[in-house]
Amino acid sequence: MVDHSTPSIALASTLAAIQPSRIREVADVAFGMEGVLKLHFGESNLPTPRIIQEALTQAVADGYTYYSENGGLPSLRAAIADKVKELHQVSLDPQQEVLVTQSGVQALNVSIRCTLNPGDEALVLTPNWPNGAEIVKLYGAVPVEVPYARAGDRFTPDFDALEAAVTPRTRLLLYTSPSNPLGWVATVAEQQALLDFARRHGLWLLADEVYERLYYESNQQSRVAPSILRLCSRDDAVIVVQSFSKSYCMTGWRLGWVVARRDLVQKATQLNEFVISHAASMIQRAGEVALRQGEDEVAALVEQLHERRAFAATALSSVARISLPKPEGAFYLFPAVAGITDSFEFCMDLLKAEKVALAPGSAFGAGGEGSVRLCFASDMSVLEPALERFCRFVEGY
Repeated sequence: MVDHSTPSIALASTLAAIQPSRIREVADVAFGMEGVLKLHFGESNLPTPRIIQEALTQAVADGYTYYSENGGLPSLRAAIADKVKELHQVSLDPQQEVLVTQSGVQALNVSIRCTLNPGDEALVLTPNWPNGAEIVKLYGAVPVEVPYARAGDRFTPDFDALEAAVTPRTRLLLYTSPSNPLGWVATVAEQQALLDFARRHGLWLLADEVYERLYYESNQQSRVAPSILRLCSRDDAVIVVQSFSKSYCMTGWRLGWVVARRDLVQKATQLNEFVISHAASMIQRAGEVALRQGEDEVAALVEQLHERRAFAATALSSVARISLPKPEGAFYLFPAVAGITDSFEFCMDLLKAEKVALAPGSAFGAGGEGSVRLCFASDMSVLEPALERFCRFVEGY
């Protein structure tokens, strides 16, 4: 009799390189517990604005239930180009330089696939959202983590370390601004230096700008963080990935976009056919309404987040063991806790003892250990008791 209990045909061996998300490991435990105060995921608990919800219903009624173009509805691509022009004074060809994707992570996925061959290397500024480095590995390439340097109460790219990390196999440089998890926002000078570095070494430069609308500088005039699109030419090897998730409270809708050089957009559009075909047609229509009519909702969200950031930073500053870099954008704090050498173990202990879920700093790559990521986008009814429990736990840990 044949024993079928153990599969005789193995999974692809290359899958061993892909590491599970340590954020999800915490989340999986939290899902099985009652009464957990959840600050580990990167999302607000505010609902999607009603005008966007209503746009989805109307789109279904209007018949947007069929296939669209691989690159996305022309009307949505035009709305994206119009928003880039409004925010950054950059003119794009919506049909040749804009691609609609099914989420920001799929935008990263198709962009990285278009730039790397197996065995190539990608420089990743860390700490950084882990999905970028794991997608690099998904396509048989190698992520090379380059930690940020500290400059007072903020971070900055370490260009000496970047120069030392470049090899003949380096093809891509990936960074996120505003940063998940740091809250760091690249200055115009830092962006120019990153662009110059990429040009000098013949690299693709991939900027994750998903959090660009969540920007808190008090002297800002523009409602948006600086974008690399303001500095590069249309012929530069520059890619910007974006998402509707954070600015419009649409995390579960899964809608994003790519802006890039025409040849990359053309090839990525073709790849969409073999990955998702296209983003859901009715959701694309709702995204168009978000871009064209959602400014009041974005402004209200940023105002709330600004207040919660101040509250959370003040609470953490009361604990001597905690040091907190200044978060300039996004909706995260990334406090370092003195004496912590295993942030995952610390987060699991915190979850079990206080029912507060945070993301371990080690999940975000080199430079993250010893810190935790805290999302301050939750309602005050969650944020306030969660911070009280966290600070109490740190003081006694």
